[in-house]
Amino acid sequence: MQVPLLDLVSQYKTIKEDVLKQIGEVLDTQRCIGGPKVEQLERDIADVCGCRYAVGVSSGTDALLAALMSLDIGAGDEVITTPFTFFATAGSIARVGATPVFVDIDPKTYNIDPSKIEAAVTAKTKVIMPVHLFGQVAEMDAIMAIAQTHSLAVIEDAAQAISATYKGKKAGSIGTCGCFSFFPSKNLGGIGDGGMVVTNDETLHHRLFIMRNHGMEPKYYHKCIGGNFRLDPIQAAALLVKLPLLDKWSEGRRKNAAYYTEKFKGSPVVTPTINTDCVSIFNQYVIRVPRRDELVKHLQQNNIGCEVYYPVPMHLQECFACLGKGPGSFPESEKAAREVMALPIYPELTDAMKDYVVKTILDFVA
Repeated sequence: MQVPLLDLVSQYKTIKEDVLKQIGEVLDTQRCIGGPKVEQLERDIADVCGCRYAVGVSSGTDALLAALMSLDIGAGDEVITTPFTFFATAGSIARVGATPVFVDIDPKTYNIDPSKIEAAVTAKTKVIMPVHLFGQVAEMDAIMAIAQTHSLAVIEDAAQAISATYKGKKAGSIGTCGCFSFFPSKNLGGIGDGGMVVTNDETLHHRLFIMRNHGMEPKYYHKCIGGNFRLDPIQAAALLVKLPLLDKWSEGRRKNAAYYTEKFKGSPVVTPTINTDCVSIFNQYVIRVPRRDELVKHLQQNNIGCEVYYPVPMHLQECFACLGKGPGSFPESEKAAREVMALPIYPELTDAMKDYVVKTILDFVA
């Protein structure tokens, strides 16, 4: 049996005609930059996230970058974030000239540990950037309390968590702004790169709006130095087809997660811990196991897709050696990087496929 880590072909077959129709409408009008599809998606995403405003951008990375630029974060500033994340989180901070300041994770949720944030705040700190990793929102009440005490902005890196909730509030709606990715592998994935920034701040919304188009307003007049961060209307067209199905797909992932968790009970496999305040969308279903790298090879040999998210924490990346944080600086992040791996979780999985995944893993760890 073959069980891929993700099967976008099966998903696409169910929506192919609608996607082609929406894309055809873009091509028929030749509104190939901006236009009604982008504007409609912005309204719909804002509504899904419980926010007043949304600005479509070219990728999840550019969402973070545009948010930092719009908040005037730059050289001499510090941004507190997690070292256990995809590179874009820390990379976007460095790209604006600011310094990423890492804080270790909660070993159960893999999200930034709020109890360690306060000690990292300095006079140079301007932003806290929590990451809602694997589809679960970080502990935002504690993070927002620290931000309020020190007058800090909060940028939610919600790339993996669109429609996830924390105490009933949607990811991206709690902080100063929230940033999403529409990379194809996300729960709401496009047919290429795309992203979105959501906010309830009218002034920030306007700045984001001009920032994505070279800081231009009106045409050829530049209030600030922005970038070419525009969301492609063809991506918006495809996402408009997928968005109404997001809740159904995320519920399918939660059911598959519950299935795995039940089957792994009593075994050495450590399954995800979901905070009781949260509803996760399981962008990934991540387990901890002994001999992780050997298990990855074993699954691959048995035609089961899996992935390590993430094998090298940010503070140990070569490009961040200048920060002076060597091995042992963030032990929980380093331990997670050695032990975690993601299993297939997409809603199209059959029970037979899940059982094959479970049996193959349990046979290995026995």
